[in-house]
Parts: sequence; structure tokens; C-alpha cells
Amino acid sequence: MDKIYQLKEKQIKVGLEPKLIRVYSNAQLWSYLEGTAVVRLERFEVLVNTIKADYEQHFGKKLAISNASLIVEILVHVYCDYLGLHFNRIVGIKWIQAIVKKLLKRAEVVDCGEKDVDGNRWVWDLLAGSQSLFIKIFPKKLNAKNIKPH
Repeated sequence: MDKIYQLKEKQIKVGLEPKLIRVYSNAQLWSYLEGTAVVRLERFEVLVNTIKADYEQHFGKKLAISNASLIVEILVHVYCDYLGLHFNRIVGIKWIQAIVKKLLKRAEVVDCGEKDVDGNRWVWDLLAGSQSLFIKIFPKKLNAKNIKPH
């Protein structure tokens, strides 16, 4: 079931399924996440808490993923999406752009699942301890000139 959360005048699209959420990496999400490290952390916390509260209300149980693990997974996917789009803007080699476009297609939707449905959960759980580092290196402004997310 797809949901739209209205956060800071942005419409954030998220899919909810048992043991899984899907966060859509698009212009609305990118704009919502812009700002200083402190602002980004606050906004990530609001986003994750909103999703988890709605998930619990809908499915009658808590999503078994820590906030830090969710934040790092979403952040890394969005940043990779941003870097791929930026890369394709500056690199004019068609066959390389085609490969990057395939990777970007996978980054458009961030699938975040519980351990028993997401084989990569251990990676995000491991990286969750470095959440503040990831927040700090995330760009303040994602919508760089001429880069348009999907």
C-alpha cells in the first residue's frame, strides 16, 4: 500500500508491506532532506518515526528495524542516486551512462526490510553506528543545477 506523508510541505511517498517499507527517492524527498546536518538528522527522525508509527497502526506490530539503520539505508541510497545522476550529467560516454541508468533504476525505490526478508539488513545495522558521519557528509543541497531526480 502506497502512502503519501506531508512533511515540511513536501509529499513523501512510501510503500508499506508486511516486514518491509519502500521509500521513493524523488524530488520531494530530496528537497525534504536538504539543509544542515542538524536539520537533516531532525528530518530523518521525523520521517522514520512517521513511517514506523503508521506501519504499526496499519499492521498492528512494530517494524523491527532501528531508526539509525533505516536512516543510514535511506541516506546512502538517496546519495548514490544523486551521485549517479550527477555522474551521467558530466560523463558523455553513452555506454557508461546506460550502465549507470540501470543502477539508478534500482536506487529510485529504497527497499527497507526486516532481517528475515532483507538479506542486506546486517549491512545497514552495522553502518547504523556511523549514522552521524553519514549525516555530516551528505550534501546540504541535493538538487544541484541541472540534476533532476526521477
